[in-house]
This record gives sequence, C-alpha cells and structure tokens, in this order.
Amino acid sequence: MALLFSNATILPMTADEARPRTFTGWVGVDGRRVTLVSDSEQAAAAFRRSHATLREIDCRGKLVMPGLINTHCHAGMTLQRSYADDITLMSWLNDYIWPFESRQTPDEVALGMTLGIVEMLLGGVTSFVDMYYDEDRCVEVAERLGIRAVLGCNYFDSNIEEVFPQVERAVSRAAAGSGRVRIAVAPHSPYTVSPENLVRGRELAERLNLGLMTHIAETRDELRIVRERYGRTPVEHLDALGLLGARTIGAHCVHVTDSDIETLAARGVTVSHNPQSNMKISSGVAPVEKLRRAGALVTVATDGTCSNNDLDMWEELRTASFLQKSATGDPTVLPAWEVLRMATANGARAMGYADGELGVLREGALADLIVVDLQKPHLQPIHDVVSNLVYCGKAADVETVVVDGRIVVEERRIEGVDLAELYGRVAAAVRRITSVR
Repeated sequence: MALLFSNATILPMTADEARPRTFTGWVGVDGRRVTLVSDSEQAAAAFRRSHATLREIDCRGKLVMPGLINTHCHAGMTLQRSYADDITLMSWLNDYIWPFESRQTPDEVALGMTLGIVEMLLGGVTSFVDMYYDEDRCVEVAERLGIRAVLGCNYFDSNIEEVFPQVERAVSRAAAGSGRVRIAVAPHSPYTVSPENLVRGRELAERLNLGLMTHIAETRDELRIVRERYGRTPVEHLDALGLLGARTIGAHCVHVTDSDIETLAARGVTVSHNPQSNMKISSGVAPVEKLRRAGALVTVATDGTCSNNDLDMWEELRTASFLQKSATGDPTVLPAWEVLRMATANGARAMGYADGELGVLREGALADLIVVDLQKPHLQPIHDVVSNLVYCGKAADVETVVVDGRIVVEERRIEGVDLAELYGRVAAAVRRITSVR
C-alpha cells in the first residue's frame, strides 16, 4: 500500500545554507522508496490518482523528516541499564559489565536487543549501528522489528575464535533477509585487541566485503596503554595496521592530536560522537569542531544504555551542540542544523549508503521517515523549527515511524510488540543473571 503524508511541515534535510529548510506539502511513499516530495496540490492529486490502494495520513500540525540514525550503540546492553553507575571506567568494565556479560545467554542478548530496538523506534531512530556479542542472533530481531541496522560483531583477544564464525553466520542470515541489515567486523579497541588480531579482523572484513568499527581514543587510560605498548597514539597504531578507511567507524575519538585528526579526515573514517556517555564516564570532550573543520565525517550516537543511560537521540543532539559551545567558548559552533545533519545524512553515509539514498527526504530515497507532533508546549512557538527539534525535541514527540516504506510505529505503538510482556521477560532475565555468582 502506498502512503501519502499530507499537509505536513516537511524537513527534507537536503537544503544548503542559501535555501529554505522547510515547506508545507506532501510526501508520498510507494514500496520502499519516497516517490513524491512536493508543495504542489496538483502533484499530490496525481499521486492519489495513480495509487488505487493509497493510505493518506493528515499531518496538519506535524512535521515529516528523515528518521534519526544512531551510529554507535550496544543495544543488547539494555539489560544492564543503571546496573553500575557512578564508578570509574576500568572498575565499571572489569568488576561489573564484563562479569555480567559472561553470565548472559545468547537468548538474553537477543532480548536486550529487542528492548533496545523498541526504545529506539519509539524515539524516531530508523537506523542504528550496533557493536556487541551474538549479533548473528540479533539479525532476526532487527528484521522482525523492521529497523535498519549495521550489526558489528564485537571481539577481544579472548573470544576471537568464537566471534569469527558468528560473523559468517550473521552475513548469511542478513543476506537471506530484507536487505535492511548489514554486518561489520568490530574489534573492541586497540588496547583490548592485539595487533595480530586487529589485522585478522581487517582481513576478515576485506574477504567478506564488510565495514569495520572500533572504539578509538575514548579515555586517557587507553591513550596511555597504547603509547606504552606500541609507542603510538591509538589513531597512529590503527593506521599503521591498515584499519582506518572510508568503511571504518571510530567511536568516541576524544583524546586525539591534531595529527590524528588530519589522519582520520584523510582516511575518510567516520567519527561517531557520543557526548552523554563521554560526560558520564568523565572521558573528556571530543574535539568535534576541529574534526569537522578538518573535513572528517562526524555523526552522533548514544553509546550503550549503561553508560548513558538511554538510547534517546534527541537528548544526544542537544547535548552534542551545547557541549561543543561550552568546551570551545564559542556559541556559534555546531549549530542546530549541523548537528541534525550529523544524525541524518551523515549517519547514512557512515552506514555505507550513497549520498541522497538515506537520511534525506527526496524522490528516489529509501522511505525511512518519522512524523513529529509539533503540538506540544515545549515545541511552541515556532520561530525556527530546526532549533525547536534539536534544542527542545523529545523522543515522546515522535508519533509515526516508517522504515523501508512500512509503518512500524503508529500512534506510539509498535506492531507486534506487547510492551508489558517484554518488560516481564526482561525483568526475569535480569533476575537470573544477577543471581548467578
């Protein structure tokens, strides 16, 4: 069934600084693609005539825009939300997170992924990049819930032999699906994976034609460890091993030198900025403005739910902008339009989609879009709708979500998901995991 969103404020995310950013009009969807973006009543009427099974949705007082793209998270970690807060990173990892993870079953990881995807969809996230274990099991979860994803199979030196077969299985399962799910190889970091195993990951990605993702220069401890072991910064170390390229997503990139920034930009690496997680763990402030000025592709992400503690991209947009203004002492840096582009068009490029194919509303683009209810006290009045979205928007403002041309959230309900039943299963899993010692 074709879809027609009528009388909407449309934010296509295709404008440059000299062009209008929004207009009132119609967005038509046929199959997996956007086939109409227009302010013409005549064009809308022609769309109606050419689609006998059309469903038309009146969007007066609402905004239609591309769905948000979360370029770094650990969705399966929702079972650990608020499990270990207000402690140092190394204690957090060694004493809490990694022991918890060692007691999880693959079914429980898939359950955590389910809760994470539900949270993201309800908040207007139509695509996400994940980095966790048992991603071969999570292909089915992403397919069933209708979201678009890049699932990164995370490995350390200690589990590489277990994870590499999972990569192969995940690739096979994704290939048999809708095409919405892609797979990546995800070494955890340059301080938890040896040079030999980093190279093995790169070679596996090359053999299977997959992307790479890893944490880069997240903390001062990481910087110190890598310098002591290899005499280089994390960026220099990864570059020397051939892991930095246009299909690499580097999460965090907080402690990077000017030379590192030039390298990241020159290699075409996506830098996934995780401001709230960095703040909570006291990792520092990533030099986002320097990275952008150097020409690096920068996106926005939430990180996992036990270092954030949610998957709310609207909060992340506001924080990303405000944090850069505070850190640089310049209120003009990272304006609302730019940070929103980081979470839409830039995120699409990070996932490997061509310019104009995803993260925008244009005719021919994949039909991933959201409807935002503007009739909320915190979104009125509207002097600048982009500023309102970035600085005032909330996950609960998202009313309808379309992925790949299919409505997956309508009136804040997800098709096929019983939230009470899901919460009960999550609680039971957490009780089992935390009772094991």
